[in-house]
Amino acid sequence: MIAESLIVSAILFAIGVVGVLTRRNAIILFMCVELMLNAVNLSFVALSKLHGVTGHVFVVMVMTIAAAEAALGLAIVISVFRHFGTVNLSALRQLRG
Repeated sequence: MIAESLIVSAILFAIGVVGVLTRRNAIILFMCVELMLNAVNLSFVALSKLHGVTGHVFVVMVMTIAAAEAALGLAIVISVFRHFGTVNLSALRQLRG
């Protein structure tokens, strides 16, 4: 059971990494980062069956970080969309001085 959970976690993390490296849309980028964080949460829960409740504590911390990242990321995406009219990350190159 633990091995299958770790395999699913690795697959989800790989999908997230491919999405982060290949997509240019900011919303899809944040979704892929969230997918990677959820894969890490799944591996923490799977490994906590072997090592005790410590994995669940790490899951709560990762979920807190993910919520903060989602809130700040969405605020940045909305601000960029209002200014440029797109959420394409190539538009952010115009912000460089």
